[in-house]
Amino acid sequence: MHEFREDVIESSSSESVPENLQVHTDGKTADLTSSHQPENKTQLSDAAIKRVQEGVAAAGDRTIRHTIETALSGLSANNQPRVNSRLRRCVLRSLIHSLFRVRVEHLERIPQEPAILAVNHLHHIDPLLLLAELPTQPYYHILGDARTLYNKWWKRLILGFAGGVIPLERIWKEELAVIAAAKAGQQDLLELATAIEKTVPTGGDIQTLRRIDRIVLGILARGDGMILFPEGRLGNTEGKLHLPLKRGTVIYALRAGVPIVPIALIGTYDLYLRKNLTIRVGEPLRFTPASIPKRQEVDTALQQLQQAMLSLLPTEYQEPTGPKLLRHFLNHMLW
Repeated sequence: MHEFREDVIESSSSESVPENLQVHTDGKTADLTSSHQPENKTQLSDAAIKRVQEGVAAAGDRTIRHTIETALSGLSANNQPRVNSRLRRCVLRSLIHSLFRVRVEHLERIPQEPAILAVNHLHHIDPLLLLAELPTQPYYHILGDARTLYNKWWKRLILGFAGGVIPLERIWKEELAVIAAAKAGQQDLLELATAIEKTVPTGGDIQTLRRIDRIVLGILARGDGMILFPEGRLGNTEGKLHLPLKRGTVIYALRAGVPIVPIALIGTYDLYLRKNLTIRVGEPLRFTPASIPKRQEVDTALQQLQQAMLSLLPTEYQEPTGPKLLRHFLNHMLW
């Protein structure tokens, strides 16, 4: 029986926030890692297993590996090509508005200064929806799952043109579920689980985390903004947050001395043509800067962020009834 490593970290099949960022506790520097264990309760349907197989293939694809490294190198050196922010918004808005009806509430609350936008996350389309409606200044960057971003040639083409994307390498929750099932004795998944172990980077090594850390802080220091999804994974219920939130968002804000703007996305979990989608912007949260934040500072800021995000979400969301044209296509086009 193959011995599976135990050091895989919790992550998601989408955008997430690095957790192993430094904080100050009892006079010492320590890593703030997630206090809960990986969730391996993902249902392994045929579709989930197929997605894992495609993910493993993407992890070993030389073109995708080269694209990821090129993007990270360009971001580290601050010379990544990027399209004009007005052009980016114009193109994305044309696309989004051709498919959906979009309502934006309190856009004026987003400050004209470097900031972190902290957003709930229900669908892979969320970053594109935000970039289609946000102000063009500051220039906003997003953290995105590397394999989801670059697994199709047309995605690589578009993102290479647009720029502003930080590819984050993570092991997916479906892959963790395959490993857990193989460890539990499911022999038909043994070969796939072994391939995951050998091929898929977890993104949890110190070198990778520090690299992402430097890139994000460099972006904020240059006057640009960040879009982060502090749940660290895709949610599965409208009006709910996957808790606890990741600490990375508030650690970045404290270290960079920038405000956090809580934002709620409503309606993106289940997409279909001409559906009503809402972007609801909250009041900016401002904190005292700290180069090495103390644990209490992080916990207090995280609690404020959690409450602010929850207050923006609908308490009783009702999914509209009636025809749902292009539902399957729109829900899967960015996989």
